[in-house]
Amino acid sequence: MNKTKKIVLGLGALALALAIGTFASSASAYKGDPSVKGPNYSTERHEAMEKAFETKDYTVWKSLMQNNGRVTQVVNKDNFAKFAEAHELAEKGDLEGAKKIRQELGLGLGNGNGKGTGNGQNRSNCVNR
Repeated sequence: MNKTKKIVLGLGALALALAIGTFASSASAYKGDPSVKGPNYSTERHEAMEKAFETKDYTVWKSLMQNNGRVTQVVNKDNFAKFAEAHELAEKGDLEGAKKIRQELGLGLGNGNGKGTGNGQNRSNCVNR
């Protein structure tokens, strides 16, 4: 293989690796961080989610989630108030407090120690974390 082909293949491999890395980090960056807008973000959905969290309305939250992500398998009517508390803490900047609650619920562990495999598309709120 000549030098030009090696360079082109190397650059192609590098571009592919960067694209995969960028996708992976953008796909998980919003989880637990209210400052990052998730892939399903819209102003209308955000406002509806905020209201659902403020009023602790599980039914509205569940309908907005449309069974997307593992979070909809973990969060239920009985633990939604706790989940809403995690959301509120995260919005106030207490990401550690929010993370602790999410871990208690079995979310965001990423290591299989929670309820499920930890691989989940944890799209829990208005910014789809």
